[in-house]
Amino acid sequence: MKEFRFVQEGNEMRIISREELREKLERGDNFKLYMTLGRQAFAQSHIPGSINLESITEATANMSPDDEIVVYCANPACPASIRAYMKLRQQGCRNVYRYAGGLMEWEAAGYELAGSSNK
Repeated sequence: MKEFRFVQEGNEMRIISREELREKLERGDNFKLYMTLGRQAFAQSHIPGSINLESITEATANMSPDDEIVVYCANPACPASIRAYMKLRQQGCRNVYRYAGGLMEWEAAGYELAGSSNK
């Protein structure tokens, strides 16, 4: 997986590209894909196969520190996935990636979205 560096508060952020994420989903790779926006936003639109990340504590209670995790939100400027990434790393998760393009980039590429606004 290609890694790009994003430094915030002394931590390097690993970024996954749209194509890498799409390939992982198509292959059925074993990873957790979390949308970091609220429940209502998730119900309206999300990448198929994702889980709504309601609480970092709940999420980490059901995973191993070695689980592969991808977080995303609305667009590159959206801070929700950045905060989730940092908190997951602080909780000891080692294989966390951020899909920075989020819903905006996914939809612009013509890829399928799930949720009430995509029927």
